[in-house]
Amino acid sequence: MSFDLHGRAVLVVEDDFYLADDTRQVLEDAGAKVLGPVSAADEALSLLELQRPDYAVVDVNLGAGPSFGLASALQARGIPFVFLTGYDPDIIPAEFRNVPCLQKPVDPEKVLVTIITLESGAPNLSGK
Repeated sequence: MSFDLHGRAVLVVEDDFYLADDTRQVLEDAGAKVLGPVSAADEALSLLELQRPDYAVVDVNLGAGPSFGLASALQARGIPFVFLTGYDPDIIPAEFRNVPCLQKPVDPEKVLVTIITLESGAPNLSGK
């Protein structure tokens, strides 16, 4: 499996500085352009008004408990994403059942592999 994300932009939304920074580094090492990391949903939504990422990595809890507004915005825009959570995956609403969900603490390499899986399964990508 190739870990080449050159030409792809990935939005990272994570309020844990170390996990956000480690995730950013792994994605950049694979060639991705990282948007953020940002630590709040409103920051992420502002970024989405300016740029369209190919993928996103989204923490379920950005400080005020589980929140799925950003996930709904990504889904409405057709942007594939990955959830990160320290919660039981059962809290994920039914409309997001097909979204990959990684349990914290998560190895940033696993985030990368999950993004690569989205990449290989994404429809209508040139050269696929």
